[in-house]
Amino acid sequence: MELQSATASLPGPLSPTLDYPLSPSSGDPRPSSPLRGLSPSLSPGFSTTAAFNYNQLEGRFKQLQDEREAVQKKTFTKWVNSHLSRVSCRITDLYMDLRDGRSLIKLLEVLSGERLPKPTKGRMRIHCLENVDKALQFLKEQRVHLENMGSHDIVDGNHRLVLGLIWTIILRFQIQDISVETEDNKEKKSAKDALLLWCQMKTAGYPNVNIHNFSTSWRDGMAFNALIHKH
Repeated sequence: MELQSATASLPGPLSPTLDYPLSPSSGDPRPSSPLRGLSPSLSPGFSTTAAFNYNQLEGRFKQLQDEREAVQKKTFTKWVNSHLSRVSCRITDLYMDLRDGRSLIKLLEVLSGERLPKPTKGRMRIHCLENVDKALQFLKEQRVHLENMGSHDIVDGNHRLVLGLIWTIILRFQIQDISVETEDNKEKKSAKDALLLWCQMKTAGYPNVNIHNFSTSWRDGMAFNALIHKH
């Protein structure tokens, strides 16, 4: 099945709409640290030991964020190239190589089997914005929800929004429209629902992990880290 080969390397779902762990939004591409606002420097009662423990915890949280993003980037780059190879094209840096919009247009053409508007020639920023806008407009015509995402976000290489865009594309063209039969062959379940169930089973027993959708359940990164730990 194409779904299996195309997403075999995915370590676990990310959110589709920058509710992406995962909904597009401007500003810092990373989720906020749950420790933000609790700085010991603002709390005179904190002891030196408590301050040290706080800094250790804050540093560990940032490390987990960086590790998660690195895994996502590597996985999505591999997935994109698995499809671009059909048109003898590939990318090396997910954040940089989608900025001009050309590879993004090619990817959507391969996935959809449709022809998108011809890319605008030129390498200036305005040309890149036009090309990315063509890709985003096509997604909107496919009824893909891209709240608070603009072409400038992709051209500027916003890490969080680029990752969220690719996951949205995966959901739309690889998961959402596929149906699979259950073992008893009496019931059909969408692959999206099956993937959600798989995530719930894999993360069962992990504290503070409760997956019930592909958006808000992934915002704090706990679900994604649980999947990585499980495998």
